[in-house]
Amino acid sequence: MRSPRWGLAGRLLAAMTLVVLAGGVTAWIVAGAVGPVVFHRHMVEAGVEAEPMAVLHAEEAFQSASALALAIALAASVVASLAVSVFLTRRIAASLGTLSAAATRIAAGHLDSRVARPSLGVEFDQLADAFNDMARQLEDSDALRKRLLADVAHEVRTPVAVIGAYLEGIEDGVATMTPQTVRVLRDQGARLARLAADLAAVTKAEQGARNLVLARTSADALLTTAFDAARSRYATAGVELTLDVQPGLPPLAVDADRMSQVLGNLLDNALRHTPLGGSVRLGAHLTETGLVRLAVADTGEGIDPSQLSLVFERFYRVDTARDRDRGGSGIGLAIVRAIVVAHGGTVAAHSAGLGHGSSFDIDLPPAAS
Repeated sequence: MRSPRWGLAGRLLAAMTLVVLAGGVTAWIVAGAVGPVVFHRHMVEAGVEAEPMAVLHAEEAFQSASALALAIALAASVVASLAVSVFLTRRIAASLGTLSAAATRIAAGHLDSRVARPSLGVEFDQLADAFNDMARQLEDSDALRKRLLADVAHEVRTPVAVIGAYLEGIEDGVATMTPQTVRVLRDQGARLARLAADLAAVTKAEQGARNLVLARTSADALLTTAFDAARSRYATAGVELTLDVQPGLPPLAVDADRMSQVLGNLLDNALRHTPLGGSVRLGAHLTETGLVRLAVADTGEGIDPSQLSLVFERFYRVDTARDRDRGGSGIGLAIVRAIVVAHGGTVAAHSAGLGHGSSFDIDLPPAAS
């Protein structure tokens, strides 16, 4: 038969009780061993050793009074200590019980559960903050998962419905396999293939840390290659593209092909959201912390500050009303983040708000010398 398990409160109370009892016994032993010796020495120094009976009686009286006073003091201290221990253990148990209940609610799917700081010390407050951060991230991840499923379902629904309608029409003899029908079916099939390729691309990018081919490369070479690849598209769209690289930047250890993909995605994103007559600046400079910052800044539509932390999520679109051709698939920036993180860097989006343009900054560590 298994013995009953003690809760944390019971264990803490038992431990504190043992500590108090051990302290009391130790104090009793030390006082009993040291007190009479010291008292006798004082009696000798006072010159009363000529009357041994008086000394003996005084020592017995001292021992009796000391024992009584010590017993009363130890009893009072034990009671006070146990009262404080009970109070603290109840506070700790209640705090941990609240945390456990919140964790149970989260496990049951109630991701909006939060706990208050128990004010029992920095460690408990940090535990509560960490729990709330975890719950918040789980809630955000669940919301993103639901939106991802909804977006994928939305992306798949239209081409599947079109293909189904045409095939049903052909089966019923309403439609025939004309070149126009073949073109429509091919276009819808290509749309499904493109969606599958997008999902595969972002998954591959997130797993790309194992497949990077690193080589020492200059920021100037990376940005010049990206600039040359994009400037014809920018010229056609009537958007000015400029290149500004700080001289003397330290070299980078990067996979040039992957970083070209990153810069290409950022430049495509900037072009998509910058109107005719706008401008985009592609630049690089050294930060105050010694990192090399690659930046793509535009004068386009801008981003609501409340959405800046979401733009790198899969299938996230700042304007959900845009169609796929206008707003993109929503995975370009997710690929950017995955590749940059695989290189040990960070990427961040900045914008002063809608209509004020936006910028994307990539911070990479210099190559080891």
